[in-house]
Amino acid sequence: MTMRSTRSTVTFSNPFTLSGYPDKLPAGDYEVLVEEEHLQGLSFEAYRRTATYLTVRGRGNHARRTELRAISENDLIEALSRDQAATETNYHSDAALSPPEDRK
Repeated sequence: MTMRSTRSTVTFSNPFTLSGYPDKLPAGDYEVLVEEEHLQGLSFEAYRRTATYLTVRGRGNHARRTELRAISENDLIEALSRDQAATETNYHSDAALSPPEDRK
């Protein structure tokens, strides 16, 4: 069985949580590792996703430690959607607006 791995980077603008993990992760860039297996016997080349991992760097006393957290593709998409919604909410809040010109 032939396997392949691909890496990509996702960016969270706000602290976030992932299903199955109790701690909140800080905003920032995170590497995503996707493992796939080659599907043999087809008349075209195809792969099936077998695992998705989010690379989480340690903090504080564990700053040198890196953890690969197994996640589902759906959990990652949901976390990114929540992050985008929170960013849009913060961007459109009254607190983020400059004061009107007549109040200066």
